[in-house]
Amino acid sequence: MAAGLRLGPLLRHVDWESGDRATVWVEADRPCTAEVRCETPGAGGSARTFQIEGHHYALIPVTGLAPGSSTAYEVFLDGRRVWPSPDAEFTAFPPSTIHTPSVGEDGVRVTFGSCRWAASPADEHDPIGPDALDALAARIAFDPAAERPDVLLLLGDQVYADATSEATQRWLAARRDLSEPPGAEVADYEEYTRLYDESWLDPEIRWLLSTVPSLMIFDDHDVIDDWNTSAAWLAEMRDTAWWRERVVSGLMSYWVYQHLGNLSPAELESDEVYAAVRETPDGTDALRAFAARADRDPAGARWSYRRDFGRTRVLMIDTRAARVLDEDKRAMLAADEARWLREQALDGKARDGAADDEATGSYDHLLIGTSLPWLLPPAIHDAESWNAALCRGERGPRWARFAEDLRRRADLEHWAAFPASFDELTRLIAEVGSGPGAPATVCVLSGDVHHAYVAEPVWPAGGPWPDGGPDARVLQLTCSPVHNAIHASVRMGFRFGWSRAGRRLGHALARHGRAGRPIIDWERTGGPWFGNQLMTLALRGRTADLRLEQAQAFGRRAERRHADRAHTRIVTVEERYLSKGP
Repeated sequence: MAAGLRLGPLLRHVDWESGDRATVWVEADRPCTAEVRCETPGAGGSARTFQIEGHHYALIPVTGLAPGSSTAYEVFLDGRRVWPSPDAEFTAFPPSTIHTPSVGEDGVRVTFGSCRWAASPADEHDPIGPDALDALAARIAFDPAAERPDVLLLLGDQVYADATSEATQRWLAARRDLSEPPGAEVADYEEYTRLYDESWLDPEIRWLLSTVPSLMIFDDHDVIDDWNTSAAWLAEMRDTAWWRERVVSGLMSYWVYQHLGNLSPAELESDEVYAAVRETPDGTDALRAFAARADRDPAGARWSYRRDFGRTRVLMIDTRAARVLDEDKRAMLAADEARWLREQALDGKARDGAADDEATGSYDHLLIGTSLPWLLPPAIHDAESWNAALCRGERGPRWARFAEDLRRRADLEHWAAFPASFDELTRLIAEVGSGPGAPATVCVLSGDVHHAYVAEPVWPAGGPWPDGGPDARVLQLTCSPVHNAIHASVRMGFRFGWSRAGRRLGHALARHGRAGRPIIDWERTGGPWFGNQLMTLALRGRTADLRLEQAQAFGRRAERRHADRAHTRIVTVEERYLSKGP
């Protein structure tokens, strides 16, 4: 029987140094040779599939592309064309294409967001509104003049292992007893593959990911709510019978479906795990051993990575698996991870006293991708630092027990809950943004909190930065969800967190916990905005523009999803200049 395409293709990496290479990810239904053939003569590539838990994948290196061009491509398995799909729901979409930058291109358009619960089936009403990625796909596909992003940054919760849909729960019930833990949550690798199928087989999403490159990082729901929130939480989870398989399978599936595509062809060539998986008929054991090591020791894997888009640098940070959870030395990033972040942020930065011809840094914009916001509403920041102080025993064991329970119930685990790490990141941002060759902007891109806002720090005199603050404009840009909901009470809580009354309450909590004050203050300069939404940064030279867009339904609701595209649109809610270059 001929090989078939189960999932994909996903256009992942497009090279911004040479403009002539890319990678395309696919999942086939049996072992085969996967091939990409491009419209451009001589462009294409092929790869043999590798096997994990009975599933077959390939990350196809595509070479011979022309810089500064756009070329349509097709996917073949063992010589038989499988993409574009012949299915009726795809016939309205244009061909999948690979857009390459010109050599030396200094402009990039980055669209980002997080928290995408799988779209509802075609015959069900969607109670949480239209999907922002669906709406973006429809605009790009059916409006040839529409602006398209050069890259999508998906900042966590690409799948929800702990909040499955009714359709997935029926599928789970057909294979095991849901009265046994972990119940209606996923339990193993096969069940994770179901989540990716449900999410990425959506026609609009499938086409969008086939033609716009993507970068991804996990957050908690990719594994479980509150993943690695504390040492006590982790000890309790490890005492259960089901947790080890859950976390190992979560990391294995993340490596296959998300992480591999984040890497450049050069990084793939030197990746020992990728080599081990591909050199055996079945790479399951090699990948399972790696995932188990990564779970045991934060230094056992590096999920963080760097990508340069001309003169824009993206540093995507792992803020889940890289944590140090011991209360007396709690850190968002383990020492090796923090050192890596510092090295990558400062790499190519001009030195103090540099000659004029050496005073330009290697990038004009730094984007730090962290699923969890650095700057929260001030009252919530203070509540998290208060909670962290109580958990480490500032008010004794009784308060510590109360605080641990509260931490889990209220998700008090952002950068503010790791005060030393918050200060370290703040000082690094100030250092990067100051002095000769400082970038025009340093933007922290986050999601998680199911609303969007813009916040800017206020730099007090006397800190480890120039008077008046860094030379770069520094912003927290938070955008969530892509497709999810927020309870009205939580919405009210976030609004209260920015208010004067909220600030006073936060200060009182901090005093009670002897938590001290953060080394900077900050103000909300945009939002909060609620809805299914995406932010886009347009960066060119030293100029930066920001746009917030939300998905909206209009007209009467159609009965079928492929017809519903005509009743969903993405609309601009906010536009602003962040930096005006010379």
